[in-house]
Amino acid sequence: MTVQPVSQTRIQSAIALASSRTGVDFGYLLGQAKLESGLNANARAGTSSASGLYQFVEQSWLAVVKKHGAEHGLGWAADSIGQSGGRYHVSGEARAAVMGLRNDPTAASLMAAEHASDNKSALEATLGREAGGTDLYMAHFLGLGGATKFLSTMASSPQATGAALFPAAARANRSVFYAANGQPRTLSDIYNRFADKLAGSSADSDATRAANLQFAAQSLALKGMGEDATVVTGNNESAADAMAWANSTMNRLGLRNGSASITDSDSVLRPKPDHARLAYMMLASMGG
Repeated sequence: MTVQPVSQTRIQSAIALASSRTGVDFGYLLGQAKLESGLNANARAGTSSASGLYQFVEQSWLAVVKKHGAEHGLGWAADSIGQSGGRYHVSGEARAAVMGLRNDPTAASLMAAEHASDNKSALEATLGREAGGTDLYMAHFLGLGGATKFLSTMASSPQATGAALFPAAARANRSVFYAANGQPRTLSDIYNRFADKLAGSSADSDATRAANLQFAAQSLALKGMGEDATVVTGNNESAADAMAWANSTMNRLGLRNGSASITDSDSVLRPKPDHARLAYMMLASMGG
């Protein structure tokens, strides 16, 4: 059976929905998806069980769906997942359906956002500091335990080699742990390379966000005055007023010209109210 590619519009809409529902920043989630799969909802890893937009491996996927699935209409999936001996499992006819959700942009984005939120809380409690975007990406890449080990060791021994600390991960992701000449990368090198890539992906997402929000404002204007506009804006105002507000806010936040960016110093879990409202307007205009 041929797997049809998922449109970029649907993927971006799914990520925006996940951001709106969970409070995790749209730019961070889009940047992570670009890094993980190149925004390919059907991506599959050749060296592990990773699959989908966010390249969830089997155990990480089952764990997050078991914990958060029911909150997002996936109660049937959460109920079908069992746990024994510290490992999650799902069998029978439900297995293919549950694992296949990794390739559904909406389910994958929602679970990635919940996973990031859980990891942030756990990392901050362990490390005693705020966890930034790169820290969260390390938790997704290595698992929470692996990320804690990585970040704790890097704090005291930044020149330690990653392959020595994570031999299995290094075998599965050679380009991450080794340079082109075969030299093993240090923990600091690995972390900084991820930080640079994530920053680049997040910067690209600002242009995407600006374009989407402009589309939202234009769509609001086309709806005209009336009940639909009130529902979309949630502020008992006309569509024309909503468009004017959206344009003004995008200019003020730097989203119009792409000057805004999401960095480790920004909170990926506590977006400003204006960001949240703009995201909601975008979703409404796209039928989300």
